[in-house]
Amino acid sequence: MDSARAKLRDYIQKTIVSNASGARIVSPGGADDAPWLFDVRSLLLTPDFLTLAAESFWERYADIYPFQVGGIETVGIALVAAIVMKGAERGTPVNGFYIRKSRKHTWLQKHIEGTLNDLPIVLVDDILNSGTSFLAQIETLKVEGKVVRDVFAFVRFRPDLQTLGEGVCVTALFSPEDFGLRFSVPKFALPDHEAFVVSWAVRCPNPNYFHRVPKSAPMLDDTRVYFGSDDGVMHALLQATGREVWSFSIRGKGANGKTIFSSPALHDGALYFGAYDGNFYALDAETGKVRWAYEDADWIGSSPVVAPDVGLVFVGLEFGLWKKRGGIVALDAKTGAKRWEYVSMPEFTHGSPAYSKKFDAVAIGSNDGVLYLFRVSDGTPIGQYQTGGAIKYAPVFDEAHGYVIVGSFDGKVYVIDVRDGSLVFDYQTDAGIYSTPVVSGDRVYVASLDKKVYCLNLATHAREWAFQTAGRVFASPLLADGFVYVGSNDGRLYELDPATGRNIAFFQTTERITNRVAYNAQTKQFFLLTYANELYCLERKPRAR
Repeated sequence: MDSARAKLRDYIQKTIVSNASGARIVSPGGADDAPWLFDVRSLLLTPDFLTLAAESFWERYADIYPFQVGGIETVGIALVAAIVMKGAERGTPVNGFYIRKSRKHTWLQKHIEGTLNDLPIVLVDDILNSGTSFLAQIETLKVEGKVVRDVFAFVRFRPDLQTLGEGVCVTALFSPEDFGLRFSVPKFALPDHEAFVVSWAVRCPNPNYFHRVPKSAPMLDDTRVYFGSDDGVMHALLQATGREVWSFSIRGKGANGKTIFSSPALHDGALYFGAYDGNFYALDAETGKVRWAYEDADWIGSSPVVAPDVGLVFVGLEFGLWKKRGGIVALDAKTGAKRWEYVSMPEFTHGSPAYSKKFDAVAIGSNDGVLYLFRVSDGTPIGQYQTGGAIKYAPVFDEAHGYVIVGSFDGKVYVIDVRDGSLVFDYQTDAGIYSTPVVSGDRVYVASLDKKVYCLNLATHAREWAFQTAGRVFASPLLADGFVYVGSNDGRLYELDPATGRNIAFFQTTERITNRVAYNAQTKQFFLLTYANELYCLERKPRAR
């Protein structure tokens, strides 16, 4: 063992924290059962440690010079700085940069800080466990056309992790056993990070990184995918190739530069959506030409829902008047004629409606925290339920049980009996809810801004499982081919076992995923839209038997 590496080992040895010493170590699952951890970050600003870390790095990589070095905040900033300084001292100057965990949403809105060159890249970090942090960095650099050669960490917990992504080599100086620690590799396999193949991808111009919320989610028919972008354009693309068939520009922008946050709906050859220019549009889905437009609102962020059996389309409305802030309107799906409206909601109505043919009801939530229910035919109020926070997204009807289920910004999931408006039960998460639940049998799946996806049992009223992501979850879950799919602000689309919540596979993007993914059951293709208006067409690789 060389001297720099030996001294570095001694320094790291001092950072091992054991719960036997009385320290409270909380595992990601929330239980205080982790026996020990490496608190390397406590040394990050220690001159001797940074010197030894840089010297150990150069002893490993001097023979492959030149290259450039990068890392993710915050650990990567200190390590990259130390390596860059040591490189200058050795007479082997190296370019350094760091990657933000999420893109800065103001000013220059950079994701990468520093200037990249064309040399191969070595990424550095203190600990390597699952490798997902490195994978996110690799994808970010791939978008910039840069090649990652190696990833380097001080301590690796997974000896089976020899490469990442497309053959990127994994190097680590130590394992837990080098510090006298026993570590058993978990029996379950790491999630498959190569399960999805990109068939094609498109990026729309001028994304608005400031609005880190659900925007216009993709809608599919048999051959096309439709979605709105931040430049105020509704797009129609061929699912097979990503080629644009037509595009339609709305008439203007709304407050804070918002344009189209409304997810389109399809019915009888028409595409319906609202926009922050205050208009609700019905376009010919084949040509993109306007069939009609409803112009009575100041802004529309809500997504429409169609009641095909009665020929109506419903959407939430927003107004800039003190006594007229939010509401809902029912429009004739063919002509745009107003059938009825309710515009007495005291706060903005960003939320989207849900429709139940069985109960002849349409439900919508508003920023006043109220879930409103109306009779479909004439808009007669048939009930309402007050939650403890704003309702930002659509509820869902569970017609089998007779429930309407909605998430609120008070962090609760409310299960309400449609027939009498009574509360069946509620479940408290650790942050607000900005997504629509999805129901399958006795299970309901819902995402929360506490970074978790929950599975609740409608029969027992208990939580069956909770899955922890690495970012806030705005996106609504999707059930497809027997699995749960949900995106997160960490840029990952997760594939989860619906019975256990186990993460089977994931797809890593470079930007936040704030919308529900769309799925074509015939072609087996997923359509994933990031909040930066990047649309991916994904195919799931065959599963091992």
